[in-house]
Amino acid sequence: MTGTDWEAANAWFLSASLTWLRLLLIQHSDVQHGENGMTPPDAVAPKEPPRRRLFGRHDEPAPAPPAPSAPRERVTADQLAAAADAVRQAEASNPPPALVALAERLELTRFERDTLLLCAAVELDPPIAALCAAAQGNPAMTYPTFGLAMSLLPGAAWEVVSPHRGLRYWRLIELTGRAAQGVVGSPLRVDERIVNYLKGLNHLDDRLAPLVSRLDPAAGTGLPPSQQAVVDEIGRHWHAAGPGPVVQLAGADEQGKRLVAAHAAVSRGMVVQRLSATLLPTAPTELDELARLWQREAQLLPLALYLDVEDGGVVDYAGQTHASVTRFLGRISCPTVFAARESWSELGRQSLVLDVEPPTPAERVVAWRSVLGPSAPQAEIDSLAAQFALEVPAILDVAAVSGGDAVEAWRVCRARTRPRMDSLAQRLEPKVGWEDIVLPPDGLALLRRIAEQVPQRAKVYDAWGFGDRITRGLGVSVLFAGPSGVGKTMAAEVLARQLRLDLYRIDLSAVVSKYIGETEKNLRRLFDAAEGGGAILLFDEADALFGKRTEVKDSHDRYANIEINFLLQRMEAYRGLAILATNMRGALDGAFLRRLRFIVDFSFPGTAERKEIWRRAFPEKAPREDLDFDRLAQLQTSGGMTRNIALNAAFLAAARGSGITMPIVLDAARAEFEKLELPTRARDFAWEATS
Repeated sequence: MTGTDWEAANAWFLSASLTWLRLLLIQHSDVQHGENGMTPPDAVAPKEPPRRRLFGRHDEPAPAPPAPSAPRERVTADQLAAAADAVRQAEASNPPPALVALAERLELTRFERDTLLLCAAVELDPPIAALCAAAQGNPAMTYPTFGLAMSLLPGAAWEVVSPHRGLRYWRLIELTGRAAQGVVGSPLRVDERIVNYLKGLNHLDDRLAPLVSRLDPAAGTGLPPSQQAVVDEIGRHWHAAGPGPVVQLAGADEQGKRLVAAHAAVSRGMVVQRLSATLLPTAPTELDELARLWQREAQLLPLALYLDVEDGGVVDYAGQTHASVTRFLGRISCPTVFAARESWSELGRQSLVLDVEPPTPAERVVAWRSVLGPSAPQAEIDSLAAQFALEVPAILDVAAVSGGDAVEAWRVCRARTRPRMDSLAQRLEPKVGWEDIVLPPDGLALLRRIAEQVPQRAKVYDAWGFGDRITRGLGVSVLFAGPSGVGKTMAAEVLARQLRLDLYRIDLSAVVSKYIGETEKNLRRLFDAAEGGGAILLFDEADALFGKRTEVKDSHDRYANIEINFLLQRMEAYRGLAILATNMRGALDGAFLRRLRFIVDFSFPGTAERKEIWRRAFPEKAPREDLDFDRLAQLQTSGGMTRNIALNAAFLAAARGSGITMPIVLDAARAEFEKLELPTRARDFAWEATS
């Protein structure tokens, strides 16, 4: 049956049902007013209209009652039988009409179904309100009640009024009267969502719509084999009778988990709606109302729930969020996906834990090759697949934006995976390269080894199988140790420029917190944000964060050690490039040193290095006038000091309207030494030009 055919069949059923109900109400009204000795209300002779009392006196006459209507024919048994037969024929359509389907899904009895029809009839056919008043013998009672239903409909049962029975439990109807009217005499109002459903308008309840968002698989894209296997496993459990266990999707790949859930729902003919756990109410009554509303909606629509616990933040597993989650899941029984970084042992229902990882580098290579075409260089494709842990739909988007160009695709990936560090880190724009940095040969060789190792991780770990034997330390962690101003930050910029990645310098003042647990939360946010692959983390002054663990003497020592233990574990789990820079190597915890891949010592530059640093300190465009780099190299300056002196000399020269000369550079050098309170001798900064 097509959608149009079903709409016609549903309309036919409603028309037949309302006709049958009208006849029942008319017959009931006749019986009440006839056989019980009561005069029908439309046969009462009009009396002299009473006068309305206004402001304590009888002023104007009240409106006259309506004129009596013409006598109507009594409803016969044959008419009722014919109407009931028409209802039975209409409800036999396949698929069944909305009211019949609703009764089956919510396990309503025939009497409960008819009671719901009576309540909805006032909304579907407004003239029925007058028939309700006539049937109840009170012109003011233009509404249905449980009392009317039990006296009017066949198969009446008192338990229908119970709050645990279907009509009230599922909030299909609500009592709108005063307490004095009691449950049986209170007006009944049908829920708006149910009225729309009976009409054939089956849309998500307006009360749920602001809380959830629909997850859809990307059109025209499939999943890689590793994720499709998880989808198939979910389908096997959802295919069984009943809602099945809660499927826990664990792992850090939030987008991957959502794609897996969306594909699993589509494979079972369902729609999955995402609900953030932070939106769950904490009050038990409100939580129960939400659970019933969701469970009812899952009966009316082919819905699955994706309960997102992480939602971009860290969940307090011992607090209210955990309690609300377990209560909520214990009160619903529809197909449910529970998404968290780590699985929970207690959810209030039986659960199945499945890990979801991003597509493997080999799967990403296949995806990149399919979208960039055979002309794209294999080296570029391997680099894209190794560096950026993107899902297949994201790879398709990048290819569309970049126009199929591999180099442009790298730039788009870098921008797309740029982490949201908030105030925890500062992004540095790398502006220096290998030609700008001056280091001893050993240090420079180590830097080049780091730059060569980062893009080869996929080949070594995946293609060559080393990743099968190593469970941690798959990233590259580096320590830059040396005094201030010797080029540690510059070296990090050189690596970022070589690798074409963003460099983030961590602001320790924003990360470290005096409140217990806050530092770990901030660090987790940092590492999680950088996991996409497009960032290098630079922990400047790392000894403040990665210091040695101490003997536990009080609670502060214990929690400080917990922070360091967390850092040890998180550094090993991080798959990107993390650089630790420190002036005090000896202050670092020994466990960090053992886990570092490289340690580069930056020593104070010697005379030869200082001369080369001076030579590179002035850009080609700068107007230099016979600078004596041998003389400048005699000054005991670090790389950072040299950069400051060169910049200040340029400003002095610009202010004087001249080029950068030796006297100007020496004047700037004297000011730098005095600023740092270093010893100065007049002859070190005096300049006598030689002929």
